[in-house]
Amino acid sequence: MPIASTQIDELRIPMTSTTALAGFAELYECHSEAVFRAALRVTGNPADAEDVLQTVFLRVLARGGDVEDVALPAAYFRRAAVNAAVDVLRRRELHAESAYDDWAPHAAVQSPLLLKERLRRAIAALDSEDASLFLLRHVEGLSIEELAGMFQMEKNNVSVRLHRIRHRLQAEMDR
Repeated sequence: MPIASTQIDELRIPMTSTTALAGFAELYECHSEAVFRAALRVTGNPADAEDVLQTVFLRVLARGGDVEDVALPAAYFRRAAVNAAVDVLRRRELHAESAYDDWAPHAAVQSPLLLKERLRRAIAALDSEDASLFLLRHVEGLSIEELAGMFQMEKNNVSVRLHRIRHRLQAEMDR
């Protein structure tokens, strides 16, 4: 089965000094677990979470392994993990990959796994920023204030947007 090319395949990773690689290794040690956990919560699949982990750190390495210009590296990595995980969900939706495709969509009682899969598909249908906002709030547990700072929005706007996103997700899941 041919492997689809991704943006990661085209990244040019510059050769860096040993000290820069040591700094990158330290970044990886500090943030890899959080990236993996965030990706696993979003994708529900350890293999996809590993792919997200690699994607996030390859992107950082392609930037020279430097996130010093980022005010909150932990928040940066969490958001990067959620964004990359949403990309994985979209690819999965594009290729209609699901272990639950054979199940009747109108079954009277749906298993929690099927509901999670339907939610993941609904999230994949959102635009990237809305998906990130929803996941960072409801999966990662960030506060409205933290999200307002990350997305450079007013707290009220974040709340209204989250409300609208929940309604879109509900409509998507009811289809």
